[in-house]
Amino acid sequence: MSIDTLICAATRFEAARQIGELPAGHPSARLHGHGFVAQVRCALPALWAEFEGGEVQQLQQELSAAVAPLDHHLLNEQVALPTDANLARWIARQPDLPAAAQLRLQSTPRRGVDVDATGHAHLWRRHVFQAAHVLPRVPAGHKCGRMHGHGFEVVLHADQDAASGSTAISHDDIDAAWAPLQQQLDHACLNDLTGLTNPTSELLSSWIWARLKPVLPSLSWVTVYETASCGALFDGERYRVWKELTLDSALHLNGAPEGSAMRRLHGHTYTLRLHLSAPLDALMGWTIDFGDVKTLFDPIFKQLDHQPLHEIADLADCDTASVARWVFEHARLQLPQLDRVDLYETDGCGAIVSVHGAVLALPV
Repeated sequence: MSIDTLICAATRFEAARQIGELPAGHPSARLHGHGFVAQVRCALPALWAEFEGGEVQQLQQELSAAVAPLDHHLLNEQVALPTDANLARWIARQPDLPAAAQLRLQSTPRRGVDVDATGHAHLWRRHVFQAAHVLPRVPAGHKCGRMHGHGFEVVLHADQDAASGSTAISHDDIDAAWAPLQQQLDHACLNDLTGLTNPTSELLSSWIWARLKPVLPSLSWVTVYETASCGALFDGERYRVWKELTLDSALHLNGAPEGSAMRRLHGHTYTLRLHLSAPLDALMGWTIDFGDVKTLFDPIFKQLDHQPLHEIADLADCDTASVARWVFEHARLQLPQLDRVDLYETDGCGAIVSVHGAVLALPV
């Protein structure tokens, strides 16, 4: 089994822009500003960083240098048409960054763009609805067998560079396609909707896909957040789910040079996301119960949470990529459906370890 490791880094910048090509009266045609978040993720060659284990910090420094010309500036001075997609591509081309970097740009908490490994720009929009549901097929006593509710979030990605030629797709087009579904889903009981008698996260994601794809042909994937820490993704063929946890751990880096702050004992509140892919259970309507994921992972969680990572016997060092690989290798023994682990030591900065070819769409 071939394993891929991507190093991730993120930075923020504040900037103004004006997209004059938009119709008169469109808010973005006026001069306005955003607090942007840029994230880069890429495979790095051996010995790329100044020291082994310093990849995340060095990549973050290089990303910050790449966006420095944009920070507190008018973006039109650097990019003639500073849409999210054009800005992301501009950043990805900067010489400070490694080649073949994938770039995510968030212009607001509810919209942005992912530029994938093939160079395609997938615009995304986040929508929220309040709804009730019950899962009628769960075992007796399962908490989801009681009527309950969530503040659901749905993230829709659409490929601006789809082969269909739909190059004019915009965030407004995604919003327009979503609007009728928002009316059906918001302040509703999902079980009452045709086709959602068993509204698991997986079946809700494919239910949304089936209704959006005909009116939004460039739709790339649908991500459903059932809660802030778990959800499902559907791309028209495959289902994926994830479970997110936080770890509070101490560490020091053995590979850091003398005098480095990272060689000193310190700590992080890590964000850990376990991604799993499996065929849909036709009876239950899910790939795996989120509760089962948490239960099966719990012994590994207890080895990491509120623990000194540098005392784990078979962990060579405590850089984020090494810890993510350790989690991946140990968790797959209990969760064979696991094909990807994301571990972030700070917001957007960390590592992704995955089976080669696993879908690299990131919940946002």
